[in-house]
Amino acid sequence: MSANNLTLNLIEGSVSFSFSAESAREMQSAIAQLMTNIKAAGVKTPGTKSIPQPPLEYRYTGNVFLEIFCNPNIWATPFAAKVLITLRDEHIRLTTEAELTRVIEDLNQYLEQVG
Repeated sequence: MSANNLTLNLIEGSVSFSFSAESAREMQSAIAQLMTNIKAAGVKTPGTKSIPQPPLEYRYTGNVFLEIFCNPNIWATPFAAKVLITLRDEHIRLTTEAELTRVIEDLNQYLEQVG
């Protein structure tokens, strides 16, 4: 399977790196579970605490190392959520935040392009 470039738009700027369509689908699945967890963390019955949800810790190792982390318990809605992105190779390491909804849009756009 050939690798193409995925561009993630960050809060300030963007980053582009080689990423396979198969890995993008795996990341999309992990983010879908995160969305479910954020919604579940926000459900509160009066007089009870919400049930803590597990964080997203997506990791990809290829030409670069990519890690996406998000704690669903601290965000009221998926629209407010941000993810921590770490991207590194042997020459550079980038750690930054991105809006979850923007990452989802970037991933969907990438998957449309690569089929």
